[in-house]
Amino acid sequence: MSRDTGGSPLGGYDQQLFAARKHLEQYNIKFQPGVNEDLAATAIWGSQQLNLSPGARHDGVVGIWYGKGPGVDRCGDVFRHGNAAGSAKNGGVLCLAGDDHGAKSSTVPHQSDHAFISALMPYLYPSSIHENDRDGTAGYRDVALQRMLGRHEGDHRDRGDHGRDRSHRRDEALCHSDRFEMPPGGLNLRWPDDRFDQDRRLQDYKGFAAIAFARANKVNRITMDSPNARFGIMASGKSYEDIRQALRELGVTPEVAAKIGLRLYKIGMPWPLEPQGVREFAVGLEEIFIIEERREIVENQVKQELFNWRDDVRPRIVGKMDEHDKRFLPFAEELSVASLASSLTERLLRLNLNPEIAAMLRAKADWFNGRMATQMQAVAPITRTPYFCSGCPHNTSTKVPEGSRAFAGIGCHFMALWMDSQHRDIYPYGRRGRSMGGCGSLHQ
Repeated sequence: MSRDTGGSPLGGYDQQLFAARKHLEQYNIKFQPGVNEDLAATAIWGSQQLNLSPGARHDGVVGIWYGKGPGVDRCGDVFRHGNAAGSAKNGGVLCLAGDDHGAKSSTVPHQSDHAFISALMPYLYPSSIHENDRDGTAGYRDVALQRMLGRHEGDHRDRGDHGRDRSHRRDEALCHSDRFEMPPGGLNLRWPDDRFDQDRRLQDYKGFAAIAFARANKVNRITMDSPNARFGIMASGKSYEDIRQALRELGVTPEVAAKIGLRLYKIGMPWPLEPQGVREFAVGLEEIFIIEERREIVENQVKQELFNWRDDVRPRIVGKMDEHDKRFLPFAEELSVASLASSLTERLLRLNLNPEIAAMLRAKADWFNGRMATQMQAVAPITRTPYFCSGCPHNTSTKVPEGSRAFAGIGCHFMALWMDSQHRDIYPYGRRGRSMGGCGSLHQ
């Protein structure tokens, strides 16, 4: 229940739910579009209070909220309160966030990770279509985690993840670990429930329960290893698929990887990061290369986890910053296979590699760098300012009355900013589009 705005990987989600309505209803699944994101989130929070109603006709409700990055920002207060209250014993809440890291169709780039962390909501990050069911990192099948935690759960998605494949399934019955003991009364929503009791469960139990679940279900795991591994790579979400492709493009076959000493760690739950798996992955490594979009999440947690190791066993940590605390991977640019191939090669060439492997990596990286340089230098033979389609109402609606000003938001009317036409006194930015409660262009 929500309303996603255009341009995110979830943009067509509501259309598919509408199309499948008759199939969903026979399984007692109701799709109810929200007026806006925070009203939808509030309704989802209310769905977890079913057990408090004397007229309840069902044992519980599983609620799914979905929205683009701005919707996540907007719903911070609801997420925080709903997560503190918790989900029902026989219910669960899943929040799907569609991020546009490269701002391809957004007024600003988005990264919802920090918003989920601020509300203390653990989040999963599936990397592609095929893993949603097979690997158990898609939140659709992790209602067990939500019920055990009695909390909301985030599922972070970007442009690398647009669907799912049911060809592989795995048993996810492990809802807890021998290393985690539930507090009296469990972790689910109840009433009366003092705010300080809610916070105590949230701070002292729920995060640790998520970590225990992640370890018991191997949500994070080693996917490539070598007999004498010395160089580790950690990645989550789309970045994991990008680095796998970069390795293929560089000619790093399993045989070459074994000679280099590569070890690869796939992270399905970036926060909270399960610490024991990190330490097991890090044993014997000289360096760990951490790959993630935009601001670092995993990198800071790994540094914290390994900080107290002895100097002779603690590996170098390189990601957004290198071992000299200099910037390495970009903060403000979307990562790509080509950029990662170049960055990875730079780090690998610091090792004492087989000369033939080093020459191969250098040649491949030079080719990628040359191609990127050519693309940057390319100049279109003809440039044309985008304009409205024939008959588009925005062509006339953006012509404001004399003495008035309008503010453009996300949408095709934004093109009015580029025009030097009469009566188009347009300024950036107004409130975002229709689903945000404002209108595309606001007159003053």
